[in-house]
Parts: sequence; structure tokens; C-alpha cells
Amino acid sequence: MIVRPYQPSDRDAVYEISVRTADAGADARGIFSDDDLMPDVYAGPYLHLAPELAFVVDDEGRAVGFIVGVADTAAFAASFRERWLPLVAARRPVCPTPVTREELLVDTLHHPERMVRPELAAYPAHLHINLLPQAQGQGWGRLLIRRLLTELRARGVAAVHLGYAPENTSAEAFYRRIGFRDVPGLPQHVWAPTDLPV
Repeated sequence: MIVRPYQPSDRDAVYEISVRTADAGADARGIFSDDDLMPDVYAGPYLHLAPELAFVVDDEGRAVGFIVGVADTAAFAASFRERWLPLVAARRPVCPTPVTREELLVDTLHHPERMVRPELAAYPAHLHINLLPQAQGQGWGRLLIRRLLTELRARGVAAVHLGYAPENTSAEAFYRRIGFRDVPGLPQHVWAPTDLPV
């Protein structure tokens, strides 16, 4: 296995990885009415808007893990609304009063500004990382994060944050091991590293 830059031909594999790890690290296939819903929120816009900051773990030509990120969360949220949402909104109409898990996820899709919080101003970049079980526990997650942070540093970005499902205890343990900690004033599942790079 190797870490390499994302290529457009990886798109389907990235979507598959995203949904197969979307239920707090477990397989989310069949949970929503469309398996592409979760990737349309947490993978697709990054591949479309910032492919230069996407990397995959390649296992004999097939992606088995990925990381996506952006250097400027506020700019990304604006591009998400202007350039990504028009591509997917018609298939995913927003519910005026979201209640179910799917309705809440669609609501997230339609409100990219949720990513922009004043408490995160010191951490302008953010990332998402997902690995299939066969790529976990072998150091590939650390390598993916190191690769992305190196690219962010080259762009003059000094700080990054991430969020994770609070019930995903293995993700919490991983982020703690590589130096991520709580961001004061934010929910416990929003973390930033104490130093860069890992």
C-alpha cells in the first residue's frame, strides 16, 4: 500500500469508503435512502472543490482510505454553496423541520455555513479522514494526516481542526495519539492538533 494524490478515477472508491465508515466508523450502507448521501456531504464537495488536498491509501490500484481537506474553511463554505450545492440540492430537498437522521444530514448539506464558527478562527483549515478496516491500525491514518498537513503548511496554513462522531471511540483514541485535543469553547468532538505536523 502507498499514499498518493487523489485521482478522478478514485471517486467511486472514495464514496464507497465514506459510506462504509460513516456510521461512527462502521458501515452505513442501507441506513439512508441513498448511500451517496453521506459522501455527498463529507467527501464529494472536497473532491470537487479542493482535489489538490485529497489523498488516498492505494492498495494495488484501489483506494482503501482517504483524507480530504481545505485550507480555508470559510472560503470552502462559500464555494460549497455556490458550486457544490447546485449539483446535489435538487436530489436532496431540505425538510423545513428536520427530525430524522436523514433529514438532519440533508439539512447539514443545505447549510454549509455551519462549518464557519468564530471559535475556530485560529484553526482555518479542516479535514475528514476515513479508512476501511484493512487499512486501519497500520499507520496509514497518520501518514495521510502528515501528507495533508505538509501540503497545508506549504500553503502557509498553520492550524487545522476536525470533527468526529462522539460515539466513535476508536477515532477519538487515534486523534489523541497523534496530538489532537479539544478546542476550548467547542463540543468535545471538535479537535485540533497541539502541534504540526504529526
